[in-house]
Amino acid sequence: MNTQYTITELAREFDVTPRAIRFYEDQGLLSPSREGSSGLRRVYSGRDRTRLKLTLRGKRLGFTLSEIRDLLDVYESPTDTVPQLHAFLATVARHREVLERQREDLDATLEDLSQYEAQARALLDGGTREARPA
Repeated sequence: MNTQYTITELAREFDVTPRAIRFYEDQGLLSPSREGSSGLRRVYSGRDRTRLKLTLRGKRLGFTLSEIRDLLDVYESPTDTVPQLHAFLATVARHREVLERQREDLDATLEDLSQYEAQARALLDGGTREARPA
């Protein structure tokens, strides 16, 4: 069965704006067909729906649009394409490294904040005791 979707249906299903869908189309991630006398009505296929779903998942995971495009190409290629699978694994490894560095930065920042908070609380505790009459 050849299911088709309008931009409004996809926007509603994935809780995104039609503008976001048009942006992904402009970036080459989606390629709807055109219908109507002037060709203005976008018609999305099941393939486009799947690509949108994977694009949004990739964005949630923090991938760039370029990385998502590469991953979509791997997704649509035959599964026995070894060079494409190596490229996929390289993309995932690079992204993992970035996320691990970000996590290290966050952990260091959280540790700094904890120390500053403890110092401020100690000053408050010491300051309130000094401010009380003896």
